[in-house]
Amino acid sequence: MKTQGGKSIYGASVGILMLDAQFPRIQGDMGNALTWPFPVLYKVVRDASPERVVRQGAEGLLDNFIDAARELVRDGVDGITTNCGFLSLYQAELAAALPVPVATSSLMQVGMVNALLPAGKRAGILTISGSTLTQTHLDRAGVPPGTPVHSTEGGQEFTRAILGNELSLDVSLACADNVAAALELQAAHAELGAIVLECTNMVPYAADIRAATGLPVFTIESFVSWFHSGLAPRKYPAP
Repeated sequence: MKTQGGKSIYGASVGILMLDAQFPRIQGDMGNALTWPFPVLYKVVRDASPERVVRQGAEGLLDNFIDAARELVRDGVDGITTNCGFLSLYQAELAAALPVPVATSSLMQVGMVNALLPAGKRAGILTISGSTLTQTHLDRAGVPPGTPVHSTEGGQEFTRAILGNELSLDVSLACADNVAAALELQAAHAELGAIVLECTNMVPYAADIRAATGLPVFTIESFVSWFHSGLAPRKYPAP
């Protein structure tokens, strides 16, 4: 039996483009390798800080992301994702520049989630920075017009610590910020049937949001797990 070569690394189908950050990445965070039940490959995009990507529109960083993604592909990944929902800005450019599928942002799930919901219900978005999440970000992720959006910016810990790239994080306060913002989103929109978490650092709090709101919660973990299932379908034993 022969097998085919051509890669440097095998068994890791998903390549993750990482922001250049120092804040704690607890389990559940996309940047914590223990989050994933399958192997992944990481590549840090130097100079792509949370401030620069989220608050400054990732200006001037496209070539950095393309170069880093090409390195991951050369190393052996079969698909590319990123660890920031705001990188929906580069979805089209990365897809055009690479020979593998690209899934830049959790926001790309919103239309699909809407299709799952009962009549009269729709998904809403919880983001780390509502003040800088623009219509362009939403349009490039294919988010339907009028989708409700709310942010953790009014909280005590989460937005400040992550976008400030701080060395410590009070996990309890960060969780409280996410739950409070989700409840505010739900209270403001009676038609809300599900929540999509834009920020990849929100994943550790998804279960708490689900418990507090009673709504399905979709994250970058759910999106990339689905993405991976297409890149590396499970093989079952012969009967």
